[in-house]
Amino acid sequence: MNTQTRQLQYFFFGQNFSDGLRTALAILLPALVFAQLGHFEAGITVSTGALCLSVTDVPGPARHRRNGMLAALALVGITALIMGLTAGNVWLLGLAVGALSFGLTMLLVWGPRAGAVGTAALLNAVLVLAHLPAPGQVLAHAGLLLLGGFWYAGLALLVHQVRPYRPAQQALGECIHALAQFLAIKSRFYNPQTALADDYRQLVAQQVVVNERQEAVRDVLFRTRQIVSESTSTGRRLVLTFVETVDLYERMTASYYDYASVRVAFGPSGVLPEVAALIRHLAAELDHLGVAIQANRPYAGAGPDLTAELTRLQVRISALDADPSLEGSTLVLKKILVNLRDITRRVGNIRRYFDESLAAAMPAPERTDHGRFVAHQEIQVQALGQNLTMKSAVFRHALRMTLACLVAFGVAEWLWRGEHNYWILMTVTIMLKPGFSLTRQRNIERILGTLAGGALGAAVLWLVPWTDAQFWIMVVFMVVAYSFQRSRYLVTVVFLTAFLLILFSFLGLNYVGVVQERITDTLMGCAIAFSAGYLLFPSWESDKLTDHMAAALRANLAYLRQMANRLAGRPLPPNEYRLLRKDVFVSGANLAAAFQRMLTEPKSTQRQPTQTHEFVVLNHILSSNIAALTATLREAAPAVPPFPAESRRALTSALATLHKSLALIAPQAPAPAPELALAEPAVPVGEDDKSLLEQLLFLQKVSSDIGRVTESRMAG
Repeated sequence: MNTQTRQLQYFFFGQNFSDGLRTALAILLPALVFAQLGHFEAGITVSTGALCLSVTDVPGPARHRRNGMLAALALVGITALIMGLTAGNVWLLGLAVGALSFGLTMLLVWGPRAGAVGTAALLNAVLVLAHLPAPGQVLAHAGLLLLGGFWYAGLALLVHQVRPYRPAQQALGECIHALAQFLAIKSRFYNPQTALADDYRQLVAQQVVVNERQEAVRDVLFRTRQIVSESTSTGRRLVLTFVETVDLYERMTASYYDYASVRVAFGPSGVLPEVAALIRHLAAELDHLGVAIQANRPYAGAGPDLTAELTRLQVRISALDADPSLEGSTLVLKKILVNLRDITRRVGNIRRYFDESLAAAMPAPERTDHGRFVAHQEIQVQALGQNLTMKSAVFRHALRMTLACLVAFGVAEWLWRGEHNYWILMTVTIMLKPGFSLTRQRNIERILGTLAGGALGAAVLWLVPWTDAQFWIMVVFMVVAYSFQRSRYLVTVVFLTAFLLILFSFLGLNYVGVVQERITDTLMGCAIAFSAGYLLFPSWESDKLTDHMAAALRANLAYLRQMANRLAGRPLPPNEYRLLRKDVFVSGANLAAAFQRMLTEPKSTQRQPTQTHEFVVLNHILSSNIAALTATLREAAPAVPPFPAESRRALTSALATLHKSLALIAPQAPAPAPELALAEPAVPVGEDDKSLLEQLLFLQKVSSDIGRVTESRMAG
């Protein structure tokens, strides 16, 4: 199976496609059924209610999805009544638009799902403007919207009842796919022809994706009682596999040495391309497993014999010991080989978990308080009042949204009287995001997608004169649009625009005029949203980066302290270690994501981008080396490894330097000073301990580099 085939399988068996297909059918069927009954306009209203509810149906536990959709149903009904009752007076209507824009945007204080509920209700308020109901039809209009909402919610929850494990399987498959891509990037570090700076840039970017996928799996697995109760073999498989993938990710991130030094020392021997080839084969094997898990089917194997490759590589490395041209020890290569062997073993474990013939021998997962591994968002009413201040990013965004929506409403009512002038306001509500970087990206994608979608829709209507063919093309465009709405917004806009043009042609409208109006309204709405994001209480990523840097340093400090405790012979409970490791992964990914967003903002707002990028890379190198050292210590347990004075000084210096850097970034709440009470070595120092000293000295150097970069950035 080649890479393109795997990508197609990931798409068609993934949650985005299944959700897109369900959303398209849920929106399309009411309009078709009511049209057959002679009530097409009522069917469009019912479909509108289904469309609004679909906004809230983001991946997550069934209970959270149900609660979100119920809240959205209530708000859809309320907003429909408010807009309908104020429709007779343009000033009251404008006041309603402003009040709803502010209030519904403030729901973000309770998290992304609550924010999606607010977005759904605000979208409904805007769509009511398309055909304002007469005073006597307000209740009937609201009832039809609620009918559509109930239809969508019922369908979504029914699908989950029939196939309760599919969301977890799909999320886990996507997570493994991201891990396979991460491992494939890691193979490039062993290619002397690539630039390490580019390799690290790609690796850190993929780290963000892996973290997002892992958080999605945690959210589905550990919040779903049916799965974490482990009462079925399917639930046990999913939990065991995810725990294995997190351990696997730690092994992937482990760096046993400075890659530049590895290239210099072993590049001439020709062994590094063989290491890279084995890593690529491991990545391909993992990717095949991800497809099988996502598709819920057995995996028969499709790649080379990894065990045989490992054996050949071991022989190759052993032969280097007798190579007189090689300077220095091959211990680093042997540690890399041990790491690859462990990765191979864990990939084999994942494969065995989904082998039906071995189901009886599958181990029971450890009893764990899974709730500690997921973030909890409590709905507290006082949080709303606490955020009514300019210090709150949500409050500033709500003000920004309110003013932008009022401007868009005024433009649509008094300056631009188009057939579908509500598109201007709808564009603003969709384009304007809390951060400027995402607002800018969405605006660009919206404009390009509208132009391309207009051309695509016009081409279909011009080249395909048959009505039946146009209808099925429209259905395909609709499915594609909703399948990519979470992953590729540009694709969504292209196919949604084309879908709308074909739909309006069925309604008897001139599609050329619709294209022109769609483009004009989009440009006006994007201009308003972009201006609001740039001029009204802008939120720049550079202002938040120090918080992310401090969080990453705190996590790495705690991670390093646990390693010092292991060296001192003090054990750490497995769950405590996993929580520390999770904090390192999450904080590092958040820092990298914030840095990437900063680079898309105006250069005048970017603060020390070169130093910040260096900090991001060094933070990743630091956590990778701590992971490598921790893995070595875990393999050596329960024996206490030797810890000579030089190693103790290197570790103490690294801790002190990181603490100093943290105090410089966040002086208001510095971490406690490092306190080590390390045990004296019990056995003589050998070759392995010299390797440990070299790794600790490299870790000390990385910590010093972080300190230098931190001082430079804060001074600038």
